Amino acid sequence: MPAQYLMAIDAGTGSVRAVLFHPDGTQLGCVQREWEHREDPRYPGSMDFDWTHNWELACICIRGVLKETGILPEQVAALSTTCMREGIVLYDKEGNEIWACANVDARSDDEVGKLIRMNPELEKEIYLKSGQTYALGALPRLLWVKDKMPEIYEKTASLGMFNDWLIKKLTGVEAIEPSNGSTTGIFDLQSRSWDASITRKCGLRDDIFPPVVECGSIIAPVSEKGAADTGLKAGTPVVAGGGDCQLGSIGVGAVNPGQAAVFGGSFWQYEFNTGSGTADPGCRVRVNCHAVPGVWQYEALAFKPGLVMRWFRDAFCQPEKELSRQTGEDPYDLMNREAEKIPAGCYGMMCTFSDVMNFINWKHAAPTFTNFELDPVKFSRYTFYRAILENTALLVKGHMELVKEATGNMPSEIIFAGGAAKSPLWSQILSDVLGMPVRVPVVKEAAALGAAIIAGTGVGIYKGIEEGVRQTVRWDRVFEPNMENHKVYEQLYQVWRKVYGAQLALVNEGVTRPMWTAPGL
Repeated sequence: MPAQYLMAIDAGTGSVRAVLFHPDGTQLGCVQREWEHREDPRYPGSMDFDWTHNWELACICIRGVLKETGILPEQVAALSTTCMREGIVLYDKEGNEIWACANVDARSDDEVGKLIRMNPELEKEIYLKSGQTYALGALPRLLWVKDKMPEIYEKTASLGMFNDWLIKKLTGVEAIEPSNGSTTGIFDLQSRSWDASITRKCGLRDDIFPPVVECGSIIAPVSEKGAADTGLKAGTPVVAGGGDCQLGSIGVGAVNPGQAAVFGGSFWQYEFNTGSGTADPGCRVRVNCHAVPGVWQYEALAFKPGLVMRWFRDAFCQPEKELSRQTGEDPYDLMNREAEKIPAGCYGMMCTFSDVMNFINWKHAAPTFTNFELDPVKFSRYTFYRAILENTALLVKGHMELVKEATGNMPSEIIFAGGAAKSPLWSQILSDVLGMPVRVPVVKEAAALGAAIIAGTGVGIYKGIEEGVRQTVRWDRVFEPNMENHKVYEQLYQVWRKVYGAQLALVNEGVTRPMWTAPGL
């Protein structure tokens, strides 16, 4: 029986899952387990990663999806991995895990301050080479380990990311790939490899960097130990994968320079592909290596849009939640149905939640609704709900303009994926605000499909990543902009930027509390 199926293992922020695909892109099965990243009570903001329990959960998912689909281990042609970015694992010289934190770890405020005091210009210098600031990278966390856990620091022999950790557990071989490795802030964007001079400038070790293998390369076969743990066949090829947004971009077909995608979930990312790894002189936007060799991505991040939506649903939409329990209809669909009746621009009302990114000085204003009247017909909870949808679309417009300032380029259409893309109303508002088509793929949770495409490319099922995309990515719907609404949003955007600037000034003055601020600010 020929090996023909492709497996993806996806280690997200809140769960791990194993997904099996047919080479034509059809998802055959998925088994998922939630995991937790517990705070160490000694260190506020910490989010420790439990590598022992979480590997057990990953094994349960792999065995589970094989059982669920009835596919035999020998029928799996290859597998690859993807994960949340920024989470790191430290290993000792025997290759054992000795410390790990998830991407949401926020224990290193003191270390960011220490780095800034040490050299106020160093963060910008590091950004221009690596595309990263202290806000999300590994440097402050490594400095934290050095200062707070010196015995762990001394034992550290290498550093890895979670997608590479999964591969190490499967094969026994440690290597890192550029798409997630570049998010550490210790990579040179141009060479797509480690730059040890960066850690030396931060007073950190320069001898803990494993080999770099380009995405799509076969790392090693599944080992006997990996097979015993997971139920996979020993010898199955394991292919270097990548970060979730980069593989998500492959999973929606954004693989060439000039293409762009928006991923909408708890956080929103705008990804713009470029043929150059040159960073933004203003240090405002993140730059990562794409999982496509020879391509990079300008990435503009928005914190918490999906979490804001969940908060509003749970705080103000109890009737919809109760009706959902009675009918089985999603409460968001019920809310969208009413919000669709509200005219574009919400009668001039707007809100400040997520803001346009400024990577080098990154903070959000206090959550605010403003410019509404005491008219319960016009300004009901559905108006407030729609204003949240519009706020997120307006910041995507801001991100596109920001990246255009840095690169000189703007896409002609947007690919929209992630949980938010399941909402036709949000998709239409995004199209109307941007004034361009919004293309929604059939597979909206695309990182696992991207990992499958990478796996298939690595073993020759596809001749290349582009061919893999052509064989697997299919489109659900294209939303065309309503140009009358676009005119309304063009005017609203200018006002919204001024309002947001005023609200952010109140945060900077200490009058209000920010919704989110980067470590050390």
